[in-house]
Amino acid sequence: MRQLAERYGTPLYVYQLAEVRAAAAALRAAVPEEARLFYSLKANPHPAVVGELVRAGLSSEVSSTAELAAALTAGQSPADCIMTGPGKTVAEVDDALIRGVRTFSLESEVDYARLADSARRHAMTADILLRLNAGSAAGRGTGLRMTGAATQFGMPVRTALDIIEQARGGGPLTPIGLHLFPATNLQTEADLLAEFTLSIDTAANLLYRARLSAGLVDIGGGFAAPFARPGARADYSGLRERLGGVLDERLPGWRSGQPRVAFESGRYLTATCGTLLTTVLDVKTSGGITYVVLDAGVNALGGMSGLGRILAPSVQPAGGPATGRAPNGGNRISLVGTLCTPLDVLSRSADIEVPRIGDVLEIPNVGAYGVTASLMGFLSKPVPAEVVVERDGSVVGARRLKLLEVNLDPDGADRPARNTALV
Repeated sequence: MRQLAERYGTPLYVYQLAEVRAAAAALRAAVPEEARLFYSLKANPHPAVVGELVRAGLSSEVSSTAELAAALTAGQSPADCIMTGPGKTVAEVDDALIRGVRTFSLESEVDYARLADSARRHAMTADILLRLNAGSAAGRGTGLRMTGAATQFGMPVRTALDIIEQARGGGPLTPIGLHLFPATNLQTEADLLAEFTLSIDTAANLLYRARLSAGLVDIGGGFAAPFARPGARADYSGLRERLGGVLDERLPGWRSGQPRVAFESGRYLTATCGTLLTTVLDVKTSGGITYVVLDAGVNALGGMSGLGRILAPSVQPAGGPATGRAPNGGNRISLVGTLCTPLDVLSRSADIEVPRIGDVLEIPNVGAYGVTASLMGFLSKPVPAEVVVERDGSVVGARRLKLLEVNLDPDGADRPARNTALV
């Protein structure tokens, strides 16, 4: 990868398509073969990565106009896209309908009313899933709890029942099923099965109460993968059989598509494909800590930690620099970036030897929630480049995202000819 760093500079994200294919195959093998799989573009919307998953037969879950554009650019049919997320704007809904999206996951009565109004204005119809904020398998290990508590995601069962009854009164929206997603990054098969079982129970109970013959039940994801440290995707080799048994018991008819069961994943499918290459700019010691200053900080990776909202990502480079160097004399090694804030920390205690200035470190497993989940605008630093490579090392594509200054006309319209790159 050193040659890629020399060619494109650092910080540099490298995505390996062979690993994307391997992850898709592993996920397909982990869930029942009758299930439908969605790729959540929020993890990594790079068109080359999305395109590889489209070719693997996955549908796309999108939460913005830009994500939808990326999916369509990658070759996804709008009929195989589902738009999700709280707080969908009128513009986002209009754009999705015009582009051909016909399935939406709705999170509230307002979400329902907004989509219905848009569909009427465009003389279109749409299918809807109702996302539930239902229970969760309390005490189970998870990276992030999405439902089972007071959150902005989903709706109570009572609200879902009310919307289903309202839709039965006529209108452009047809309820076809349910959407549940209680948690993310569940490390063990037992934890994942517990969450799925509870979601399946919740779905079965609501479908019975609503007298709804569902066409699709999306029970979400939670499939785990390491982040910014060496490691492999979680092993769910025993999940398919156990999960199939739960579905047979709670949702009979699912194997023949009544309802069709779906799962979604972003992290599991893309995390292990990505490596961040970063150059050591300085090495200095202060207060018994050796600070390794990198050209990649929270502007390039783990950006929300730079806002003090979450913990530093505890980055652990793969392998580290060349072996055989002198130990660090017991000093703790802290990996930091170049931003003017003490929160620009990638690791407060990295397990590596002290690198030399000019060394290129490799941070593994950052294909999910990397560059497009970072603080790209802070201090007007250049955004990391992204390179996609095949197994033989050949470059499929290379790009660098840019923030633009866009001059607006008095009516609010862009004036593209005067756009100026900010970074």
